[in-house]
Amino acid sequence: MKKAISILVLIISITACNSEKKENPIKGTWRLISAETTEKDSTFSTFNPKTKMIKIINDTHFAFFNHDLNNGKDSTNAVFFGGGGKYTLKDSIYTENLEYFNNRQWENGKFEFVVKIKNDTLTQKGVEKVEKLGIDRIITEKYVREK
Repeated sequence: MKKAISILVLIISITACNSEKKENPIKGTWRLISAETTEKDSTFSTFNPKTKMIKIINDTHFAFFNHDLNNGKDSTNAVFFGGGGKYTLKDSIYTENLEYFNNRQWENGKFEFVVKIKNDTLTQKGVEKVEKLGIDRIITEKYVREK
């Protein structure tokens, strides 16, 4: 009887360990720390230190917001944009389905990136292509996890 109970406890323990859901590594709030774009043969920084951008990722959706650090007081440099939608993550392939964006011509776009996480840094690299706007470029963005 003791042996049967021991085996039952062992089976329950193994089952409990195997049923734990693996934590989603990209889930969280991320702040953009660098960005660059490659178009044709030219690569250049698109990071603007006068703005702050965050990306928020939960189990099913992502959202991003960017605004100028001068609270919109300088109308020639005032910036605000935001967007979001559903995403998928399979291995290192992160695909955003942009459902909402203040520039409506980007909506319903699908953007595929390769993501890497090292310590508290998320790097995503992929193609931004929006045919109706003539956009076809490679972007690389680095984010640091917000605490």
